[in-house]
Amino acid sequence: MLALVAWAVLVFFGTIEGWWKRPLAPRGDTAAFAQAATKFINDQNKGNAALALLDHGSVTGEHALSVGAPVDTNTVFQVASLSKWITAWGVMALVDQGKLDLDAPVGRYLKRWKLPASQFENDGVTARRLLSHTAGLADGLGYAGFPPGMPVQTLEESLTKPADASPGASGLIQVAEEPGRKWKYSGGGYAILQLLVEDISGEPFEDFMQRTVLQPLGMSHSSFVAPPADVPVAVSYDTNSQPAILYRFAALAPTSLYTTVADLTRFLQAHIPGKDGAPSGRGVLAPATVQEIWQPHAEQFGVDVWGLGTMLFAPNNSGGYIIGHDGKNEPAINTTARLNPATGNGIIILETGAPLLATRLAGEWVVWETGKLDFLAVAMALPRMLRVIGVGALVIVATCVAFWLWRRKTRAIRVQAALKIRAICVIRG
Repeated sequence: MLALVAWAVLVFFGTIEGWWKRPLAPRGDTAAFAQAATKFINDQNKGNAALALLDHGSVTGEHALSVGAPVDTNTVFQVASLSKWITAWGVMALVDQGKLDLDAPVGRYLKRWKLPASQFENDGVTARRLLSHTAGLADGLGYAGFPPGMPVQTLEESLTKPADASPGASGLIQVAEEPGRKWKYSGGGYAILQLLVEDISGEPFEDFMQRTVLQPLGMSHSSFVAPPADVPVAVSYDTNSQPAILYRFAALAPTSLYTTVADLTRFLQAHIPGKDGAPSGRGVLAPATVQEIWQPHAEQFGVDVWGLGTMLFAPNNSGGYIIGHDGKNEPAINTTARLNPATGNGIIILETGAPLLATRLAGEWVVWETGKLDFLAVAMALPRMLRVIGVGALVIVATCVAFWLWRRKTRAIRVQAALKIRAICVIRG
């Protein structure tokens, strides 16, 4: 039993600490990682992809390719759930302006829709808990979106019963568990935040985000609604490299951001002081608010995984975390933006055609940057880890059984030998 427990603990901690994982390139060698990342994308791309690497806040590597119309770092992509990170800046801007109390019940601010009654206390649903997915909502959303030509629900209709809930999501946005007790992913929580922003600001969510976050940060090619026809948007490809439609959403805040690698570069740079002395937050948020966003607010299995709108991918070896957000949507959209605030190093990947290319490559960057696996990579490695633990357990059990049989056999031989000697002694006596 001790051997079994020791083996399981060794494999588990070895996996999450990256003991068995070799980085794509020597740690600290940005040029080598850029070359390896380019090869990674070239080998696995089935649609289009654009990449940027940051070193101490400056772009040190870029790469883009497509099976169809060319893309580059100024091409607009739809980025799915990565939208939530930028949305969080809009919510926190209201906090900095004194218009929103993070820890007050959101029902105090909502005018056009209210959380349905439940057995739990709705007053426990706060902006802080919605941002960190700890508000007790169990919708599991996931928005699949509305195809061209199909009417898009109003936000209030979507909050009541989304017609575009992703497969497997209940879609019912209500308090199903005690708020604040544990982390549970909720796209519906960010739809509530969208309504919160609109009801507090008195303007459409897109207009507020443009005025408060996107334009001040210089993200001039970004929007939460589909850009004009003359703006180049990356074709969405499926896993067979065939063009696919881009969907529209009632829930803009959780999933509808259109942006570019160049704009997301500006967003990442705004998290750290500028080389010209500009403060983190760049006037959109106070520096202290930026740091509050990446403080731990939710955990799973004892591991910090979420701040206020940002994932905490892995410890950064400097007392903080690799921060950022990934996005994934049908048929094969996958995006990521990740930053080490302690070094200013980061990675941005926007792609379609391969459901997990961006997440996997960004996971390789985390290993290269920190020596550790991020929590998404750990989740993807879990089946293999369990197989290794299982095989090792079988070997341990088989070894113990073989040893027991050997001991039993040798003991029997010794007993038989002793009996023979005794018998001889009796006969001779």
